[in-house]
Amino acid sequence: MCYDISFTVNVRAIEDYFPDLVFDDQLDMDFGPIDHIQGVAVFARHPIVYIDRTDWTPHCSRFEWGIIPFYEKAEPPVVMRNKYLNIRSERIIDDPTSYWYKIKNRRCLIPVTGIFEHRTIQGWKKKVPYLIRPIDTPVFFLPGLYSVAETVDASTGEMIKRKTFGMLTRSANSLMRNIHNDGDNRYRMPLFLPFDLAQEWLDDNLSSEKYRSLLQFEIPPTALEYYPVFSIRSSKPRPDGKWKTVPWQWDNLPS
Repeated sequence: MCYDISFTVNVRAIEDYFPDLVFDDQLDMDFGPIDHIQGVAVFARHPIVYIDRTDWTPHCSRFEWGIIPFYEKAEPPVVMRNKYLNIRSERIIDDPTSYWYKIKNRRCLIPVTGIFEHRTIQGWKKKVPYLIRPIDTPVFFLPGLYSVAETVDASTGEMIKRKTFGMLTRSANSLMRNIHNDGDNRYRMPLFLPFDLAQEWLDDNLSSEKYRSLLQFEIPPTALEYYPVFSIRSSKPRPDGKWKTVPWQWDNLPS
């Protein structure tokens, strides 16, 4: 699944795609550029684009990555939140028992400049990280769902509003199957949508037929750029001091 992203622009770059975008007051306008943002166990606060239901215009706000269901009143265990970083698209409209079905109309877009995924090479001890992104698209928008819960602040005992999001995933195309080839959630990838379809994802009048067609969209491998990078989660600095998004040469790496 996808637990690592990059956002190597300033948050203001989102306005190039949504000219009428409203930035919520709490948003740090100096956010970005950041070469690596981790979801697992960190639950980073990242900008998302959503339709505000008071003025029905696109807003941008920083939500926590890792859904907290609206019925939770206490901080969920880390293990549970890790599971809610990603959302299986197949469970949104076809599984009425899932939480995703309950919040299927709380749609958002996650602006990123790349996603990271790890590849297992037979005989190698370490997995090889790759950066993947659509070709010729400086910023792209991954569909997600968001949730708002009120939980108890452990330090004050007061109830605080928690705004969280999760990223949609689907079965992988042939390229991503080759990269994301190991683990319990192997052969998955984010739901990459072209910008025109990403805009439709935010349409409040989205029909059930169109909803399903968006979830079933599969980006062709030829539309993706990909290359290996240096270890992204290690505390060990990159030897050349460059960003984690810069290509790295792994000796004897098979194609």
